[in-house]
This record gives sequence, structure tokens and C-alpha cells, in this order.
Amino acid sequence: MKSFTVKGINTIINGSLVGETDQIIDGLEHLEKAQENQITFIGSVKYSRLWPKSKAKVAIVNENLKLEPGEGRVLIKVKNADLAMAKLLEEFKPNAPHFDQDIHPTAVIHDSVKIGKACKIGANSYIGKDVVLEDGVIIYPNVSIFDETTIGKDTVIWSGAVIRERTVIGAQCIFHNNVSIGADGFGYRPSDDGGGLVKIPHIGNVVIGNGVEIGANSCVDRAKFSSTIIGDGCKIDNQVQIGHNSVMGRSCIMAGHSGLAGSVTLGDGVIIGGSASIKDHTTIHSGVTVGAGSGVMGDIEAGKTVLGYPACDARDMLKQWVALRKLAKQ
Repeated sequence: MKSFTVKGINTIINGSLVGETDQIIDGLEHLEKAQENQITFIGSVKYSRLWPKSKAKVAIVNENLKLEPGEGRVLIKVKNADLAMAKLLEEFKPNAPHFDQDIHPTAVIHDSVKIGKACKIGANSYIGKDVVLEDGVIIYPNVSIFDETTIGKDTVIWSGAVIRERTVIGAQCIFHNNVSIGADGFGYRPSDDGGGLVKIPHIGNVVIGNGVEIGANSCVDRAKFSSTIIGDGCKIDNQVQIGHNSVMGRSCIMAGHSGLAGSVTLGDGVIIGGSASIKDHTTIHSGVTVGAGSGVMGDIEAGKTVLGYPACDARDMLKQWVALRKLAKQ
């Protein structure tokens, strides 16, 4: 178990110490649950009232909060408690699962596969024809990677993920359990004789940039032609659907249960809240925030915050909700 002095923690997060304690810290915990040996965090005035009753001896707090440490307790004041917490969590992070062998003998790897230095491939994984794994790629057990896929340096793929043929993946990505990359897009048309539906073939691929993280059970469909594109630094939550031919810019965020229909375009830094849905052939420009549960039916200009179903300017939607409440009381 790792442990740190308060001064040692402050060296990591570069804060300002207020108060004194000789308590050794060997864990992190929420303010309400923290014990004396655990450090906690206070990022807003909402939680400040809980500090006097907390058993924690040390808290990392936003520097704009007016708090006193109390006897035998310490506050470490920082500009952003959430970012400081992220640094500290890295220090306490447990080791990744151990590989007894870099390449497990039960893995099925085609003779044409190119494997870089320090790669690891877990039990029962399948690596298809002409796949390229650059240096440091980690593939956990029971992963399938199909033909002509390229995976960049230090990318980590967790168990159950399926990477379909011709996918291009950048460096330092993380794909969590049961991610599906490159399955057919959802496309059908009524047949000429009216007797059923005709499947539209999808012959494109998926291109994923550097530093992308995709949560468990999320799906990115390949393009009808050309590519479905996920830009550098995008972060995608669990159970998210990204439809064929969609294009995401850099550093976009999609929360759980949200979805893009086919041919949606996101600019840079777009944030999509949980369970929000975006209509096909829609463009959401850079810096837009889409509120949770919203339904976007048309293009949104840069920097807007939208809310509701159908989504509109958040301020207008809030006014509508207030007006409805007033009507209900009449």
C-alpha cells in the first residue's frame, strides 16, 4: 500500500498548506466517508459545510473557498481541486493486471501481423491478417482484431472488445470492455417489390485519433464509404452509439447513453450530456454543450448551450419550463 506525508502530497499537487498534522495518508475517500488516514476533496461551497464533521485530517480544497482547517488538520489549497485530485489518483492507482507472458500461447495471431516492441497479447485473443501493432500496445484476453487494422503506440484494449477490419487507431487510446469498433452502419431501404428491406453495404472504415478513450459497451460504426472519424482527445462514456460517417472533432465528450445518428458532424470541444440524441446529417459546431436528455434536430452554431426535446437555446427552454409550472398551478 502506498502512503505519503502531507508535505509529500503537496509536492505532487503544488498547493499551499494551511494548518499542521503529522498524519500519514494511505488512501482517498469522499468527504462523508473519509477516515483519518485518508485525504478528501472539497471543490465547491456546497460541500464546505461537511468539513467540520468529517473524520479526515487532510483535504484538498479550491483556493477560493473560505474554510479553516481546525486543530490538527490541514487544508491544501489549489486552483482546481478536481485536477489536483486527478494527479493524486494517478499516484495511488493500483498496478494493471499482470501478464505472465507477453504473448499468451492461446492467442491466435496471423503470420502477417507486425508486432512492435513491448506489446502484450492476452489469452484467447485473435489478431487477423496484416494487422499492425505499434510499440507498447496492450491487448487483454478475449479481444478480436480483424484484418488490416493498425493500432498506434501504447494503446490499451480491454477484454471483449472487437475491432473490425481496416480500422485505424492512434496512439495512447483506451478501449474498455466490449467496445465495438467498425461494425456495419444501420442502413436499409424498402425493396422495389415492397416485399422487404434491402441492406445498404458499408464498405468504409473507422479512423480514431490519438488519446481517445471509449467506455464499455460503446459502438462506433464504420462508414458507408470513406470513414467514421473520432478526433484526437475525444472521451466517450459507456453505452454510447456513434453512427456511420459521423465525424467528431478534437476533445469532444459524450456521456453515457447518448448517440449520434449517421453523418453527424461535431466541431472541437463539443459536450453531449447523458441520453442526448443527435439527428442524422446534423452539424454541431465547436464549443456547443448539449444538455442531458436533449434531442437535437438541426444544426447548432458555435458556443451555444442547448436543452430540451427538441433542443433549443437553454435559456429559452428554462423559461418555457417556468411558464409551464405556472400554468400547472393556475
